[in-house]
Amino acid sequence: MKARERIVGVYVITGFIESGKTSLIHSMLEDTGFSQGEKTLILSCEEGIVEYDSALLAKANATLTSLEDKDELTAENLRILDAKVQPKRVIIEYNNMWTIDYLGSVDMPAAWRVVQVITTVDATTFDNYMNNVRVLLTDPMKEADLVLFNRCTESMPKSQWRRAVRAMNQGASILFENTDGTSEDGVADEDLPYDMKAAIIDISEDQLGIFYIDSLEHPERYDGKTVRFVGQAFPDQAIPKGYCYFGRLAMTCCANDIQQMGWVTQSDMKPSSRNFYRLTATCEKVKGGDDRFVVMLHQVKAEPAAHPAKRYITFT
Repeated sequence: MKARERIVGVYVITGFIESGKTSLIHSMLEDTGFSQGEKTLILSCEEGIVEYDSALLAKANATLTSLEDKDELTAENLRILDAKVQPKRVIIEYNNMWTIDYLGSVDMPAAWRVVQVITTVDATTFDNYMNNVRVLLTDPMKEADLVLFNRCTESMPKSQWRRAVRAMNQGASILFENTDGTSEDGVADEDLPYDMKAAIIDISEDQLGIFYIDSLEHPERYDGKTVRFVGQAFPDQAIPKGYCYFGRLAMTCCANDIQQMGWVTQSDMKPSSRNFYRLTATCEKVKGGDDRFVVMLHQVKAEPAAHPAKRYITFT
């Protein structure tokens, strides 16, 4: 009989220092359903304020190894640690300053499989970091399976933050943990800046990013509604004749991260990188290629429009 292949699950915990990475790992170790008493290797790539609980490490059968310098995170060192500890799972408390691309460039042992990437965010510093060190803050969010905001209060603009993260990573789960012990997903219908009860929902240039994110997350909200906004028809060979991809160019993170943002639209518009249209269209909730529901637009009217004041759409 063929021996069962050894598989080691790897959990990557990213985020700025003092964003709650160590506390999150503590909670993972305290969950007996997670650790199951099997060997866990923790690779700590930075020293934070919260220290690891030695008693908890022993109880959870966890071995802690610190990597103080980026140069220590090598394929050879990981191979040696794997052979020495023989872990069932690995938790990497990753240094945000090293970039997520660098971690991806390191060859992990053959048995290791990254199963989840979690980015922790200190809600009390999020706006400040977004304004001053946006690229470093958002770098790991683009690869995260879960973005976890902690230390949240009722007055914080959770839906705005959610839209900012969604613009970078459409597939990530987003969770807000409040200081009172509750948690939420940050979705709030009343935060929408346009009139959802209008016969034709007029969406301004500054609101288009909000409409895009909300239509991804809540396609049922727009099913049967009529919207009107300015955009352009992008060429897309994957879309059949009689349809186009209508929307705007969007800046999801920084000036180097520009991409098309839009909706598959049943239309007679000719794709063009120069022409803009004011589109009036009905919305339909349909199942996309990945089995998720999305919004498709059906043209009612398309009129030539002036170029928008801003070259790119943003999401905050």
